[in-house]
Amino acid sequence: MADDATRTAPYEWRHDSGRMCLDLMATAESRDDGAEEGGGEPLAAPGGLVRWLLGAGLLPPGTALGAFADAWAGRFAELRGWTDELVRAQIDGRCAEPALERVNAVAAGPPPVIRAVPDADGTLVRALGTAPECGALLAAVARDVLELLTDPVARARLRECQGERCHRVYLDTSRGRRRRWCSSEVCGNRERVARHRRRAAAVTRV
Repeated sequence: MADDATRTAPYEWRHDSGRMCLDLMATAESRDDGAEEGGGEPLAAPGGLVRWLLGAGLLPPGTALGAFADAWAGRFAELRGWTDELVRAQIDGRCAEPALERVNAVAAGPPPVIRAVPDADGTLVRALGTAPECGALLAAVARDVLELLTDPVARARLRECQGERCHRVYLDTSRGRRRRWCSSEVCGNRERVARHRRRAAAVTRV
């Protein structure tokens, strides 16, 4: 069912945090974005998880998945919760051992088998060597969590967005490590607009 990977979902995922596991954490933020009336689990929206997997690069473009992929959303949401707890604990200088045990257990599974195959022009592109499996995809994300948190340089760059109502975590790779927002185009722009409105309101009151 080739259409599964391109079904329209109510959420447009962002993949700009600097790490795949942080991008998964950010999917929880979509509950507050007003993209879907009544809230709910964003990854469980029709085609939602497939779209995230494609954006994260865990599935090569054009990968066909059956409708069962939507049933995997709960397992990815669980990993997201453990990842969120573990990453934020590290930012605070703590170690969330129960979450660490969970992530370690998921990471112990075999990751997806990747192959290089030629496309129509003969250029090598990435493809899966076996049918997509939920456990393998989860293992790839969990390993990214562990690689991030055991890398002292990357771990020191973890930041929480200072945007209003935004709690996304990202890697600050800016010069001087002074980046304040998860995205200058999103939260940064919102802050600039809000600042302009406050100045305009102050002038009006005068």
